Amino acid sequence: MHTIELKKINKEYAMGDVVVRALKNVSLTIGQGEFIAVMGTSGSGKSTLMNILGCLDLAGGGDYFIEGVHVNKMSKKKLADIRNEKIGFVFQGFNLLARTTAIENVELPLFYERGRSGGNIRDKALAALKQVGLGNRLHHEPNQLSGGQQQRVAIARALVNSPSIIFADEPTGNLDSQTTVEILSLFQELNDRGITIVLVTHEQDVSLYAKRIIEMRDGEIIKDEKVLERKNAFEELALSGSGKTRLTLMSAAGGKF
Repeated sequence: MHTIELKKINKEYAMGDVVVRALKNVSLTIGQGEFIAVMGTSGSGKSTLMNILGCLDLAGGGDYFIEGVHVNKMSKKKLADIRNEKIGFVFQGFNLLARTTAIENVELPLFYERGRSGGNIRDKALAALKQVGLGNRLHHEPNQLSGGQQQRVAIARALVNSPSIIFADEPTGNLDSQTTVEILSLFQELNDRGITIVLVTHEQDVSLYAKRIIEMRDGEIIKDEKVLERKNAFEELALSGSGKTRLTLMSAAGGKF
């Protein structure tokens, strides 16, 4: 069974008297444990595709299955349940609440999971922050953290519900080159541990850390190919003398997300 399966997905938007076809008969399968980079210029349809894959929007036509579940005609509540149970999101702008500590930001998704998440909310948030190397920044607010640390908080928040899929929309867009490699190292290690990663980027260099690249143009997939010479972020950090930044994920959670 595929983790993600799209069959002839269409999406249109009305802009005044003009109808924009954002997606045109897009078909795509993503297996469990893949690491996909979705590329394309502004207006290519990659953000629309991400919104549909993440159950933030519904397709106008076609069929979408996530882990065998048919998504198209779900209610808003069921879509929210899918997002809470299966999906983690990471965004370019971090989307952290100001004047709210790191651990409080990470706790937020768990408040929607009462009765299902099990365990202590504070303990789960603490474990997630330790997994991304921020066990010593629990009570820092976003303005007290660097950009890379803020993105690690966002990744911890994405991990706290033990998702099987993480959607990352330009997650390194606001980061310098060194911090970008550190964040990509974290994504690669998460993927090595079985989480499916779908990363949207407009940077060719970033896409080469994935295992497969999907390229979009004018609402269609124009290229779908494996990365033959994949970059290894951890090796790059080691060569630059920053190998110590590699994270031993899940150690604080007893080997479980």
